[in-house]
Amino acid sequence: MRLPRSPLGRHLAVLLVGLLVAVAVVELASPFRVSQVATLAYYVAACAGLTLLTGTNGQISLGHGALMMVGAYTCALVLPLGVGFPVAVLVGALAAGVVGAVVGVAAAQLHGPYLAGATLALAVGLPGLAIAFDGVFGGDQGLTVTAPQPPGWFADLHFFLVAADPTSTQWLAFIGIGVAAVVLFLLANLGNSRYGRVWRAVRDDEVAAELAGLHLGRLRVLAFVVSAVCAGLGGGVLALVTRLVAPSGFGIVLSLSLLAAVVIGGLGSLLGAVLGSAVIVFLPPLVTSLGAAAGLSDVQSAELSPLSYGLVLVLVMIFAPAGAAGLVRRAGRARRGTDTDGSVRGTTRRS
Repeated sequence: MRLPRSPLGRHLAVLLVGLLVAVAVVELASPFRVSQVATLAYYVAACAGLTLLTGTNGQISLGHGALMMVGAYTCALVLPLGVGFPVAVLVGALAAGVVGAVVGVAAAQLHGPYLAGATLALAVGLPGLAIAFDGVFGGDQGLTVTAPQPPGWFADLHFFLVAADPTSTQWLAFIGIGVAAVVLFLLANLGNSRYGRVWRAVRDDEVAAELAGLHLGRLRVLAFVVSAVCAGLGGGVLALVTRLVAPSGFGIVLSLSLLAAVVIGGLGSLLGAVLGSAVIVFLPPLVTSLGAAAGLSDVQSAELSPLSYGLVLVLVMIFAPAGAAGLVRRAGRARRGTDTDGSVRGTTRRS
């Protein structure tokens, strides 16, 4: 397929194709798969922001689960005020951006393991605030979120197209897909802009970037804010999809899962963010079902999930350092090379 030459045109074309595929999956899949698609959507939003921070700008963050928590709790607190869910999700994203700015200012002075340690402290300490201020945040039990129902215009359009009423799960999946699509589209264009180039320059050679007149601290803070806003959007969608926000859901495991998804998919690649998120979402149920089919108990089957994460990470680091996105790019180059060789040989035979 021949894509438009301009980056904006290419991104729009890819976005349209991706949306059509996602809509088809939601309409044809079972309710369980639709719920998995909704889960995938908020993972993609958060991982896309993290891949910009870590892969494009070179800052390691182990606290993005806490930033998702800020977005989720803010959304849960704003929704009962009578505002629509788009406003609640946006307010949650802004709140996460403010927290990201504060953390980014401190992180701009840190590098390597010191930065990772600082963000790890955020992931460990922030969930404790929900327990300390249980009157506002609900303590260990968390806050219940009333998920939005499909509006009338959407129900009418859905019935007109597929002759069936939409379910609440489908509506939440479409919300998540829309948020993830907007995040991917904006980050793809941002990566091709001046800011994307200077972020990569800072990542590749800080000394050369500083000699070129770039303000490293401001660029790091800006990257952290953008990444935090994406995590906040993912957290807002998480609140709507799970219908419950509790401290136990935003521990260090979530932050490590996001980083693992970015590494598995490929650092600095938005396609890698999607592929890595898919591994994180779809691998545990698959491994658990395979363990149950092999005769293992429920506990033993559930314990296979972290083992599978470790195996996938090790295999990716050994055989695919560029992640799953690197494998896709390599396969595409090999296919183009095969097509080119075939056309050249065919031309030679005709001549």
